Amino acid sequence: MIYLLIFLAFAISIVFSMLIIPRILIVALKKKLFDIPDKRKVHTGAIPRLGGISFAPTILFSLSFVSAISYIGYIYGYEVPRGMLTYIIPEFYLLVCGIILLYLAGIKDDLVGMHYTTKFLIQLIAASLLPLSGLWINNLYGLFGIQELIPWIGIPLTILTIIFITNAINLIDGIDGLASGLSGSALLILGSLFLLNKMWMYTMLAFATLGVLIPFFYYNVFGQAEHGRKIFMGDTGSLTLGYILAFLVIRYSSYNPDIAHYSEGAIVIAFSTLIVPLFDVIRVMIVRAKNHKGLFTPDKNHIHHRFLEMGITPHKTMFLIILISCIFSSLNILMVSFININLLFAGDIFIWIGISIWLEKVRCNKTIKRKGVIKEA
Repeated sequence: MIYLLIFLAFAISIVFSMLIIPRILIVALKKKLFDIPDKRKVHTGAIPRLGGISFAPTILFSLSFVSAISYIGYIYGYEVPRGMLTYIIPEFYLLVCGIILLYLAGIKDDLVGMHYTTKFLIQLIAASLLPLSGLWINNLYGLFGIQELIPWIGIPLTILTIIFITNAINLIDGIDGLASGLSGSALLILGSLFLLNKMWMYTMLAFATLGVLIPFFYYNVFGQAEHGRKIFMGDTGSLTLGYILAFLVIRYSSYNPDIAHYSEGAIVIAFSTLIVPLFDVIRVMIVRAKNHKGLFTPDKNHIHHRFLEMGITPHKTMFLIILISCIFSSLNILMVSFININLLFAGDIFIWIGISIWLEKVRCNKTIKRKGVIKEA
């Protein structure tokens, strides 16, 4: 029965997303609500950026409906875990509060813009809600030689991590399908991990969120702008996705033996699902600091820009980056039982640095060749 309910949450999200997105496109086209291209952006046409409006309502409807069905099923004698809602009610109530705050902020930002300090303040409030429910990073499982964390260290660390992940998803949303593809692969892995640990509501949340991304991914990647069938997720979508992913990653890595039995590498496994956007943001910040630029100054230094500068098409770039992310996650999950997590984490950093150096070297060679061709002409 529980597996049927999880599939139902997934299916409802897909259906609702399929119904809502075309109607968002109609409204956006009639009201001329477009994302106008500039020198930083890859696209050239005027494309609606309101696809993320469908995310939060669809996910919350799906979860609420299936949770109610599960309770009704229990009353009528179906085999539904009775305790699946009890311990997570505060977490999910405050998660919904945070989603609503970011959802409303995202809508305003997508429609009329919002100053970054205001957006950051809202993110800070939303991030503070999850520790209020008792969910925070309370154990590093030996990473950096640290085990349990006391609240006055773990709670601020959790708040900063939520803000960091939320913005990482927002910043990686630079080409078609990249943010939704990376988020989708992370949700699939996290949902499967929660399923193995019999953490049913978290599994439902992961797969309900994955379900809403599937129709969006189609319109975003394969939709034709000239036919009014292409859409971006905007800040409304990326903030919602980032917040939900942060919640799931922290929940999986937070030590609680009463809920699930975790391996020593739980924190590495959880964060490895988002290793590409997280490491990419860190790398970009380092590059900006090195060039004496503001850390939040927009530029074209993200990993997808590197692939595009090499002459790789946007679709192939998206596919390659998602593939890199899946390889990182798979290797961490497979190797965590055999390698010390500090060595595993160091290996992740080493591989990422190697990829970054290789991309920069190839880009420089391409630039030199291009300049040589121009001089000869």
